[in-house]
Amino acid sequence: MKAKDFFGKFCSKFLIGNLLAMLLVVIALMFSVKYGLDWYTHHGEGIKVPKVEGILYSEAYNKITAEGLNIIISDSGYNKRLPADCILSQNPGPGTMVKAGHTVYVSVNSPSSPSFAIPDVVDNSSYREAEAKLMALGFKLLPPKLVDGEKDWVYGILCQGRRVATGDHVSIDSPLTLMIGSGQYDAGENIDYIEPEYKMMQSGEVDDFEELVE
Repeated sequence: MKAKDFFGKFCSKFLIGNLLAMLLVVIALMFSVKYGLDWYTHHGEGIKVPKVEGILYSEAYNKITAEGLNIIISDSGYNKRLPADCILSQNPGPGTMVKAGHTVYVSVNSPSSPSFAIPDVVDNSSYREAEAKLMALGFKLLPPKLVDGEKDWVYGILCQGRRVATGDHVSIDSPLTLMIGSGQYDAGENIDYIEPEYKMMQSGEVDDFEELVE
């Protein structure tokens, strides 16, 4: 078989037609997958999340649901400058493009300030340790009150003039005063050592003592 006849078979109209048909099928599949997925997932379509921060939850609910979205309260906080049930934050943020039915999670303002239990710092911590623990919980501290005792040792906690104990729940809006030792002690607590008095026994008393011992 001559080379001309061999290559002529590969260049036949039938073979070229099959190759073109296969190429067209591949291209059609590629376009179908691309545009089919875009249609199925609604690519390019979305709803802009409205801003609800700073408004009441009832207003936010109406605003969110009117756009075809859902709203769920996921957390709460406290800001005394804002009214109760006011939206403090939202996720996704305002302006984010989402699909219909997407859920917007919000944090609302509590009607009262949170309260926390007083940790075990009384007679168990230095001033610096107690200060760090209380401030980490969000408490505000007033200047400490000095009392007689070991320097910088915590002997008590005052809240609005009332003494509080470990475990008591106190609002973080109520400032605390730590009662710490000044390094001085009350002079009345000093105990003087008195030497015992001894007196010599008379000879008769010695005999009586020996008989009692026997």
